[in-house]
Amino acid sequence: MKTKEKLDIASISGSALSIIHNGSTTTDSYGEYQSREQIINLDSKVRSEDEPNPEHPHVTHPTSYMDTMLHLFRGNIGSGLLAMGDAFKNGGIIFSPIMTAILGVICVHAQHLLLNCSEEMYRKTKRDKPPGFADTVSLVFEYGPVTLRPLAPTMKILVNTFLCITQLGFCCVYIVFIANNVKMICDQRGLHIDLTIHMIFVIIPILLICMVRNLKYLTPFSTLANVMMALGVGAVLYEAVQDIPPVESRDYIAHWSQLPLYFGTAIYAFEGIGLVLPLKNEMRKPELFQKPLGVLNLGMVIVAGIFVTVGFFGYLKWGDEVAGSVTLNLNPANVLSTTVQVLITLAMLLTYPLQMYVPVAIMWPPLKKKYGKSSPVAKELGFRVLLVLLTFVLAESIPQLGLFISLVGAISSTTLALMFPPIIQLVSHYQNNNGLTVFITVKNLLIISLGLFIFVTGTYQSIASIVQAF
Repeated sequence: MKTKEKLDIASISGSALSIIHNGSTTTDSYGEYQSREQIINLDSKVRSEDEPNPEHPHVTHPTSYMDTMLHLFRGNIGSGLLAMGDAFKNGGIIFSPIMTAILGVICVHAQHLLLNCSEEMYRKTKRDKPPGFADTVSLVFEYGPVTLRPLAPTMKILVNTFLCITQLGFCCVYIVFIANNVKMICDQRGLHIDLTIHMIFVIIPILLICMVRNLKYLTPFSTLANVMMALGVGAVLYEAVQDIPPVESRDYIAHWSQLPLYFGTAIYAFEGIGLVLPLKNEMRKPELFQKPLGVLNLGMVIVAGIFVTVGFFGYLKWGDEVAGSVTLNLNPANVLSTTVQVLITLAMLLTYPLQMYVPVAIMWPPLKKKYGKSSPVAKELGFRVLLVLLTFVLAESIPQLGLFISLVGAISSTTLALMFPPIIQLVSHYQNNNGLTVFITVKNLLIISLGLFIFVTGTYQSIASIVQAF
């Protein structure tokens, strides 16, 4: 259920960290009423012994290798993980593990491209802080070929737009996820209520918690959510490996019409590209982030392994009956299963306001300049209410969890994870006269083509399946 929900606290795809820490103009206007506290608590018990990062003097509490690795796990292992069983159903028991590994390699390579371009723009512009995702894309075009420089503001708007779409999509998925799990628990106890009513009840606590404007006060909730998610995922995996049928009982590769749904869900799960820049910039030794056995490569190998494990056993255990979240396949009569559903449901509920922070931080500052001169706090709270209600309406319109996840992944996660990074590398290499070798050109065009393929086919098949479901 990403991105980069990719969370959890960091599953906001790390985008909020980028907004807070990377010198974005968004922070300048938004900071008057918003906390500049880190979304991820990057302090450790021994932090006072750490020395400042000489490469990034703006970092006051640098993190160690293991600190950063844990934050990378938190940012990538979230709601998308629970949908991997459904992804494997749409891909096949043999095709899906292989393709998931390939997609993981491509996504990590794209993250390296973004990191390299950000570091290059940081050196070239001599900024106080390394640029975030949107600023990196904008700066690459701004310092790129003359004919492309006018596109810089548009590219920044595009990145921020897709970040907002991704995060609001995550919020919609959370509402559907929470409502479905609550309905299942209530149904088992004889309280049969329509899913729409459950969504209405769910939106009440979400509205209340989203009124917390200072991230500092959300940190305890996010820590609790991470613990709940870890316990829940462990219990789900334990249940999935009990009394499993033979591999031969499942489709080795799904019908071609289902494959776009697999790609959309898988990219949704892997969409944590907005997280990598802030995590690297907060490290005491940022050079360890991108080394062959650095945080990014090693961490994502482990993350991909967890995705494959949950997806493989989820589909093998429940077959075509596997749900958009494997928690919905648990036996509600079992006390352990009910406990797992409650834990993960609460984790999603507590994580929702962190996902919502990113679109608020991107959209509210320009609106505040135009409409918020009087009673800015009240108007910001009203804006938050409108965004929550928007996600509720969208979730109400598409209550099919698996299809919703695939749609979000195909539309926005694919663009952020697979298309922008190779594009900015092509622009950067062309401008620096490094020579666009045949290898770099062909490789990047293949990645962009894969992104376009998933975007078009995934969006079409998701929408077609949603229409068919109704």
